[in-house]
Amino acid sequence: MIEIKNINKTFGDRHVVKNVSCVFEPGKTNLIIGESGCGKTTILKLMVGLHQVDGGDILYDGVNFPKLNRKEQQEVRKKIGMLFQGGALFDSQTVEENVRFPLDMFTDLSKAEKMDRVNFCLERVQLTGRNKLYPAELSGGMKKRAALARAIANNPSYLFCDEPNSGLDPKTSIVIDELISDITKEYNITTIIITHDMNSVVEIGENIMFVFKGENWWVGDKSKILNTDNKELFNFVFASEFMKQFFKK
Repeated sequence: MIEIKNINKTFGDRHVVKNVSCVFEPGKTNLIIGESGCGKTTILKLMVGLHQVDGGDILYDGVNFPKLNRKEQQEVRKKIGMLFQGGALFDSQTVEENVRFPLDMFTDLSKAEKMDRVNFCLERVQLTGRNKLYPAELSGGMKKRAALARAIANNPSYLFCDEPNSGLDPKTSIVIDELISDITKEYNITTIIITHDMNSVVEIGENIMFVFKGENWWVGDKSKILNTDNKELFNFVFASEFMKQFFKK
């Protein structure tokens, strides 16, 4: 479980994150949504230590991450998997080498043990036999699946996904959503997803935080979001063409 308590962040005279608190539970798909510039990406960066909080607490299973020293924070980071918006695969490395990268960085596994783990992760994301391909030889969906395999290679307790469906067609987006959701439940991972994809919200949104102008404006699940009386959330949700079409059915 990850809990954030009254976290704040300013950049110059801009108060970007304002006393945000929320609980993200293991085994659930926890979504952070909101319009561009609302502060959701900054919240993610604060949670993984890419930015330092100006105030507040970030608790990983009760351990206050900002209060740890550098070495202690590194130990927590070993338990974190990251799925970046563009996949962020290393172009000069094969799929196999990309997935093995966190194992090389953070484990003392033997070469054979690493290969077993790589192959397991590739099978889990439906990329069996693609080991020797390079990113340039993959479709957009395959790149995201390879990046997801890398994110789970080190058997993380926490998984952060930044716009996992960015640039993907609707059918491929559903595949990625289902994979993330299934892996989250199968391994009881605390998964946090930043997304603009309203299909993801209504399909896999089990715990959703809506951020508005740097504040936690609303929290609920995918069923409650469809019947919200929160004006700002309603305007955000139903600005989407997908949602307009969804309610015409």
